Amino acid sequence: MHWYIAGTLLIVVLLVLLVVVVVYDLRQKKHAILHNFPIVGHFRYLLESIGPELRQYIVTGNDEERPFSRDERSWIYASSKKQNNFFGFGTDNDLEQSPNYLIIKHAPFPLLTPPHLRGDDLHAIPCAKKLGQHRQRKHAFRPASVVNISAMSFGSLSGVAVEALNRGSELAGCLHNTGEGGVSHYHQCGGELIWQIGTGYFGCRSANNRFDEKLFLDVVQANPIKAIEIKLSQGAKPGKGGLLPKAKITSEIAAIRGIPMRVDCASPSGHREFHNVDQMLDFVERLAELSGLPVGIKSAVGEIQFWDELANQMSNEQRGVDYIAIDGGEGGTGAAPLTFCDHVALPFKMAMARVHDVFAKYNMQDRVVFVGAGKLGFPDQTLLAFALGCDMIAVGREAMLAIGCIQAQRCHSGHCPTGVATQSRWLMAGLDPTHKSARLANYIVTLRKEVLDLSRACGHPHPALVSPQNFEIIDECFRGRSLLDCFHVNPETTRINQEDEQEIRRIMGEGNGQ
Repeated sequence: MHWYIAGTLLIVVLLVLLVVVVVYDLRQKKHAILHNFPIVGHFRYLLESIGPELRQYIVTGNDEERPFSRDERSWIYASSKKQNNFFGFGTDNDLEQSPNYLIIKHAPFPLLTPPHLRGDDLHAIPCAKKLGQHRQRKHAFRPASVVNISAMSFGSLSGVAVEALNRGSELAGCLHNTGEGGVSHYHQCGGELIWQIGTGYFGCRSANNRFDEKLFLDVVQANPIKAIEIKLSQGAKPGKGGLLPKAKITSEIAAIRGIPMRVDCASPSGHREFHNVDQMLDFVERLAELSGLPVGIKSAVGEIQFWDELANQMSNEQRGVDYIAIDGGEGGTGAAPLTFCDHVALPFKMAMARVHDVFAKYNMQDRVVFVGAGKLGFPDQTLLAFALGCDMIAVGREAMLAIGCIQAQRCHSGHCPTGVATQSRWLMAGLDPTHKSARLANYIVTLRKEVLDLSRACGHPHPALVSPQNFEIIDECFRGRSLLDCFHVNPETTRINQEDEQEIRRIMGEGNGQ
């Protein structure tokens, strides 16, 4: 009898709730769907809210989902967990019908792994150039890894996610870019840093929102910073400053950035310390002189005149950047307006080819380290970036996937379900930085290993020695085009100079590994 009464009460409560929902739906004026279809209309909004998850796991094919396909995500997840990342039964790509399909042309006699590198569990690939060497910076160095972590700020990412990235960077022996949000204690877990300074000057910001030399030096001296990066723009929103929604700003973030709470943190679209190439180069040299560190710039690519003027002014040897990070328009780890995401800035391959060509025109390509970013965290894309003139690459979203991101595309909302891009204590509690740091390191090491495998398959001991002639792009009409035809890449200018080539061959070990 008691169960019967309880069941009856439950049914009555549910009916009352349904009636309340119906009344609310009929009376509200904001949503026509709910007014016209009470109760049922809520399912439409529920399905819409979980649309990305439905498409990722149920609806789309292995190569259809964007920005990363199911195959790409599966490869990253398996690599980060040290699971079998092979795929069986041949490719499921249509090689003859896919437009702009990349083919890597292997050598008939590939290189074997040299004996002294066979036990290298980290599969280290040092950069073929020394960062800061040409400008004779006091703390010039050869980066130990050509694959590094791209700029992602604390604030945009959670503290535990930043900690996982930093710990993982130490394990993998790669550099960790702080992003423009400043250096936090989450960046002090062992990984070496590239400190990015954006238009908001977070971490070295004066009371009047200008650059502060003393604060700059305090941060440099207190942290394992290997290089400074001045951010001009980024792939997701070039020409527009970064935005950290107020919902994601905690007291900790506000203190590190020097900003108020309860107000959206919108970085200016441009720098206050310089307004042209001449002033920018003065600022670069100012930072280099203060710190002794290599100084670079990061930018997406739009109009090309800026790059021509930069290369021209650097050609007189008086001032110059030590590296240039090119961010493709397809990149982006945080919030951005849709039009900026979709239509502003060149995609990476076109951007890299054009900028490198400008510097080659002034014979400056050997005096700058080029870094590429924009969906390059896969072996084929990494190798292609080197053929286009890159010396290193940076991975952002791929690193997020390695530490647990599921591509829910909630980065801008503060409700990331995996705790990566949120400041919610509840959601962050599910992300163990120690465990996830190992996953990041596994992914970085696996990427380097497979890049080396591809390089050796092409007959080269290091990806910097791979030629544009090792690639062909085929279209749906059975036509193959070289990188020279597609991007006007000159194999002579993308090749590193003889001195650097000899040194990197010595480091990597020449021969067939016999």
